[in-house]
Amino acid sequence: MNIDHIEAFLYVVHYKSIHKAANVLFLSQPTVTARIKSLERELNVELFHRDGRSVILSDKGKDFLPFATQIVQTFQQGKKQLQETQQSNEICIGANLVTAQYFLAYALPKWKEIFPHMRFQIITGSTSVILEKLQSHQIDIGFIQYVHKEGINNELLLSNAVKLVMHQEHPFNRNSFIKAKELAKQKMVFFECGAFDWNYVHKMFEVEGVTANIEVRTDHLEVAKALIRTKEYMSFLPHLCVKKELESGEFIEMDVKHLLDMNQHIFLTYMNKDTLAPAFWETILETAVQFECAQEKLD
Repeated sequence: MNIDHIEAFLYVVHYKSIHKAANVLFLSQPTVTARIKSLERELNVELFHRDGRSVILSDKGKDFLPFATQIVQTFQQGKKQLQETQQSNEICIGANLVTAQYFLAYALPKWKEIFPHMRFQIITGSTSVILEKLQSHQIDIGFIQYVHKEGINNELLLSNAVKLVMHQEHPFNRNSFIKAKELAKQKMVFFECGAFDWNYVHKMFEVEGVTANIEVRTDHLEVAKALIRTKEYMSFLPHLCVKKELESGEFIEMDVKHLLDMNQHIFLTYMNKDTLAPAFWETILETAVQFECAQEKLD
């Protein structure tokens, strides 16, 4: 039995006219007539008495009416439920660029294996931007710095140390005990990704009464790396961003822990934990542990 045929029947009953029902359904009158006749053949009854252009509900039609109404209502309720379920399977995630590019690129394929029906939307931005979208319910969860805000929950997820790196052929003497005044003379590219509090870097120089020689500022990681490859620049970059280059030996880390030991934590941030299935929350945390273990093995 075709639900469209039953729906056409209900519209004709309501408007007491095939012509009016056709207009409301955006169908031709012959199409509505054909649907009614098809339904009558299937039920083996006459649903309407026809008198010229007017139609009158038959006794059999009156008997069928409550069942037809229930069928359509049940179908619409089921359709609505499926749509709501489908919507709930889409998760909108906000993250800073570094976390999106490295952790989420690692995590999403694993999440899809466990939850194949889930779909993901990723929005990148600074901590303030992601927080605003979280509060306005534009995203479900965020991967950002810790935020102290009423109604906002934070769970520690990842640690990401900041490294001072340069090209292996950079002329700077790496054997010496590096001082802030020496670093201040070097050309630097500043990667402003919004994921870290770079004030710590500035203060490292200010304590010594010097200013960093920042020739270039960029919010694009590949631009920062390209400048380092010129062998003229060095830069403070999140460890996740330069892990491959450090492993291959293309980039070299400079030991500045005596000047700056900067490890910025990334938190799983949310407003209401009930918006997502408990199993998915557990999977996020488990994936973060697996990710950090994989990083440690590479180290």
